[in-house]
Amino acid sequence: MDLNKVMIIGNVVRDPEMRSTTGGQNVTSFSIATNLVWKDQSGQKQERAEFHNVVAWRRLAEITSQYLKKGSKVYIEGRLQTRSWDDPNGVKRYKTEIIADNMIMLDRVGASSGGNYQTNNEGVQPEPKDSEPMVDFGPGSGSAVKKSPDSEEEISIEDIPF
Repeated sequence: MDLNKVMIIGNVVRDPEMRSTTGGQNVTSFSIATNLVWKDQSGQKQERAEFHNVVAWRRLAEITSQYLKKGSKVYIEGRLQTRSWDDPNGVKRYKTEIIADNMIMLDRVGASSGGNYQTNNEGVQPEPKDSEPMVDFGPGSGSAVKKSPDSEEEISIEDIPF
């Protein structure tokens, strides 16, 4: 049995870039930073950022391009894939990427506008309403949000057309 599964929560490093293949399929690429925080032997707080290249295809590519911006907090689930090519000097280069299958926007505004998307063979669709959420990140993680009299009208997942 083999398993190739990646789950990360981090911040988008740069605005996603969408392009189309010669066959007409949309593909979006972006990077996510995750942070590791620990205390060293002397008790000093240490931090290290890790950067992950992410690729989304078809409808998920459109959604990530439209809704994710630099600094957005996001959950990405997918699989690792390594590409190789020869650079102009003839040196073999490698790039490991996360091919996204699922995305949840975790920012308060993004998450309340229906931020849970999963891919299937035809594209992307919101997670069904009557199923249990795969990951529960607390209030505003893709469920309907009641508005208070002083707040702006918030969008529930049922209001999103895709």
